[in-house]
Amino acid sequence: MPENKNTEFDRPGGYATPKGAILVQAKAAKALLEADIRLLGDEVPSHAAPASTVEPAYRADDPDTRLYVGDCRDVLPNLPDRGEVDLVFADPPFNWDVPYDEWKDGMPRAAFERFTFDWLDACVDCLAPHGSIWVNIPDDTCAEIVMHLKRRGLTMINWCVWHFRFGQHRDSSFIMSKVHALYFAKDPANRIWNPDAVLEQSDRAAIYNDPRTQAKSSHAGMRVPMDVWYGPYWGRIQGNNKERRHRHHNQIPEVYLERVILACSNEGGLVLDPFCGSGTTSTVARAWNRRSITTEYGAGNAESAWERIKTIGMLRKGQSSGGSSAIAPKRGPTATA
Repeated sequence: MPENKNTEFDRPGGYATPKGAILVQAKAAKALLEADIRLLGDEVPSHAAPASTVEPAYRADDPDTRLYVGDCRDVLPNLPDRGEVDLVFADPPFNWDVPYDEWKDGMPRAAFERFTFDWLDACVDCLAPHGSIWVNIPDDTCAEIVMHLKRRGLTMINWCVWHFRFGQHRDSSFIMSKVHALYFAKDPANRIWNPDAVLEQSDRAAIYNDPRTQAKSSHAGMRVPMDVWYGPYWGRIQGNNKERRHRHHNQIPEVYLERVILACSNEGGLVLDPFCGSGTTSTVARAWNRRSITTEYGAGNAESAWERIKTIGMLRKGQSSGGSSAIAPKRGPTATA
């Protein structure tokens, strides 16, 4: 039998349409500013950044691309662009004792949380009023980051998951195959959002070749990606991957940054990454004509990253959108081989 929609609701569309998470979160953001949210890192004093003039160690034009060497907690508060950044993307150290060049990745837990809150605060203060921030983080710190950004008054837009199939084997628990991609905005009603730039094929089109989706007046057969991200070129960057930069750990694939940058910034806009790593953010930003600022603690990593940003460039431009993430083969009478 056809579904009969319940129309006894005072909602847009005349039936029981949920109000939506963004609206609910935006209303809660103001209340959370006044909440007494206490976390372990609050017991440690905040980092005090010295006032100084900062100069990039590397710089290129067309578009303006800058790499600063130093502690991001010292560099960001002294940037001349503070308060003008459209988009922040951060993939911080996870405190898993990884050998990140000169950085010591093994702090006591309280100190690591304080470090996390300090760089988050520096990033938030760099954002323009319409700015957004994405944080790539594993299970053990994502809750603290969510709560800190909420108590800073930001609104969660999405809690996405980057899913990969190349997780390391373990016997002690289920294999880790994801990292969280947390998307927050200063003002959800006044943020940069370009859904048309990141469309992918819908399952109706990719699997069923449904004529109804192909007959739509706009975006025929396409949809905005779901909040679990996977597919071709979305895996972890292993040793035989052409994106792989030796001496760098835990690289994020270019398609991940491409989706974030295209969706949440405009051409000519300003993108900030406080943890340069292998330089993926600035590499992708530069390929799509975005200005970018990044910082790197270690001089050796910075030199290697700059070679990629300035000389090698993006290798998989345009591969994050337009395709299909369907997990089932084509089927039905209209399916083709």
